[in-house]
Amino acid sequence: MTEMDMDDGRSFENLDAHEAQVALAEELMSNENEGAVSDDKEAQEEAAAIAEWSEEDLVEHMRMVEALLFAAAEPLDEKSIADRLPAGANIAAIIERIASNYDGRGVNLMQVDAKWRLVTAADVAHVLEKEKVTPRRLSRAALETLAIIAYHQPCTRADIEDVRGVAVSKGSLDQLLEIGWAKMRGKRRDVPGRPTLYGTTDDFLEHFGLETINDLPGLADLKAAGLLDARLPPGFSVPTPTDGEDEDIEEEGDEAEFAQDFLEDEDSESADA
Repeated sequence: MTEMDMDDGRSFENLDAHEAQVALAEELMSNENEGAVSDDKEAQEEAAAIAEWSEEDLVEHMRMVEALLFAAAEPLDEKSIADRLPAGANIAAIIERIASNYDGRGVNLMQVDAKWRLVTAADVAHVLEKEKVTPRRLSRAALETLAIIAYHQPCTRADIEDVRGVAVSKGSLDQLLEIGWAKMRGKRRDVPGRPTLYGTTDDFLEHFGLETINDLPGLADLKAAGLLDARLPPGFSVPTPTDGEDEDIEEEGDEAEFAQDFLEDEDSESADA
């Protein structure tokens, strides 16, 4: 007799091959039925346990789930919640009750990808927002560029580089344009390539407390303020600030000339061919 025969209390001795197969099939089916009965019994016990929870128990379970959701760093699924509660707790009923209690309040229970979390109600989320203005300091190069534009406007990039003695980075001009202290004032026609002219804006005057650009300090003012060395090189001067005139602001003429030049180039190429 085999070990399995002894454990089951059933002998397969004196059976031919066919009879042994039939007996083994009956034995396996009997075990499956016993397992199904066992599962049904566990489900019935769980349902009975749920039915036995009182209203006080349900309220206490709700408090536990609220604490879990409040402290959780990420959404929780129902299994994770059930693992922390007493066995047989009615998780579905608890979640439904909590969602109902938080409906219309500043915090809501929301389901995200089959998981639950407490979130701020959308209609009051604006109270959590805070606008903060962060002051941004201009670089030395940008300040120098701004001063040259203010005193020499309207001026080109080449004019700025001629005064500073170094190339002007695109970032300095872009920064001044972005904060609204400098603006483009057309193009200069009397220079090949017609470079862009730059000047200051009303925001620049308002920020520095100036009524007009003519109120910028002159040479005597800068000396009195200690911003200039008493021993200045020969021929040094500070230009008198003026608002100047915008040049060639209309771009339509440029496009018309470009179109005319383009057509002329095509005609010449056809003639050459």
